Amino acid sequence: MSDIAVSINNVSKAYVIDTQRMRATTVAEACAKIFQGGLRRPHNRQFLALRDLSLEVKRGEILGIIGRNGAGKTTLLKILCRITEPTSGQIDLYGRVGSLLEVGTGFHPELTGRENIYLNGAILGMRRKEIDTRFDSIVAFAETEAFLDTPVKRYSSGMYVRLAFAVAAHLDPEVLLVDEVLAVGDIQFQRKSMARMESAATGEGKTILFVSHNLAAVAKLCTRVALLDRGKLQSIGAPQAVIAEYLSAASEEKRAVTILGSEELPHPLAKIAVTTLNAQSQPTGSVRFGESWRVKLEFEISAAINHCIAAIGLQTLDSIPITTFWSQPADLKVGRYFAEFPCDLSISAGEVTIVVGISSFECAVFYRERFSQVSISELANGEQPHRFSGSGLITTTFRPRIMPVA
Repeated sequence: MSDIAVSINNVSKAYVIDTQRMRATTVAEACAKIFQGGLRRPHNRQFLALRDLSLEVKRGEILGIIGRNGAGKTTLLKILCRITEPTSGQIDLYGRVGSLLEVGTGFHPELTGRENIYLNGAILGMRRKEIDTRFDSIVAFAETEAFLDTPVKRYSSGMYVRLAFAVAAHLDPEVLLVDEVLAVGDIQFQRKSMARMESAATGEGKTILFVSHNLAAVAKLCTRVALLDRGKLQSIGAPQAVIAEYLSAASEEKRAVTILGSEELPHPLAKIAVTTLNAQSQPTGSVRFGESWRVKLEFEISAAINHCIAAIGLQTLDSIPITTFWSQPADLKVGRYFAEFPCDLSISAGEVTIVVGISSFECAVFYRERFSQVSISELANGEQPHRFSGSGLITTTFRPRIMPVA
């Protein structure tokens, strides 16, 4: 028997983007489109989500797949689990495949948790007898006993993930595909899921493809890591080396101003902008060690939000939290708002990512890690260099005098 579990050969996936997809809703708009574009056929352009991708995954291997948003990670997993077909190339899978790509995939919102275990298990290829045998273990793993006979439309996203992962984990597949959905679960469940995947690979010989932006989890769990960039395989190898390459590339893409529009935001948010400002109130993507700087968070809402709290967090590139700042709660009407958060901490030199959160009565309205990024320079402003090796995330500029003992 071959030791190859997944073979991907020159796979490409192209999507056609219709630049004139928006149809006219009035006669005036139709006439305007004719005069603007004439009677020419609409111009469609092609977007390559994957470009001649080739790699092999061995049995019992945990392959981490990393890359920026839009790199093609999820597209690759969707092709592997046959949700979509590749435009060209060939994929060979050896063994039964289990997948967890999106929260609640294969769940019916009107059915209870109990009913969805059987439904989702059947979709994943489990027989009823298999589900009966593993039912108690699935429920215990998901920790949803109290809500087993409640329609899943009333579940939180975390409960969805716990139940969906529990079913997929008990499928006993030879190949398991896991996307970023585990980030929705709480810390305890994430640890349990990681331990389950590690034991499945090392103890049971299962093959796992793990997509995540949590680089610390990828480094700890995976035996190899593949870095995708614009649909291409940028590099593949030992976790630490590939992650270091990714972080190096990411550090060159920092921006002083990051903006998200309504198409990327949940209701009622219409716009979010984050700007990093230096001591002179100038937008910047880099500040000197010890220099005062601040983060300005601007957002627009199309409906009222009561007891709204805006927050920003600072993390290292490998998702280690440094600190979090919160605004005071406020009842907001429709309009545009901003809050500024002074960052007076003496953070060690390196790259710092900014997390953005907006909540109402402590329930998340919006949350995103790696929203933007800022670089901390090693040289203090107008001072001699500070030593950072082994100094930790937070440093101090205080230097006591050395005094003789009386």
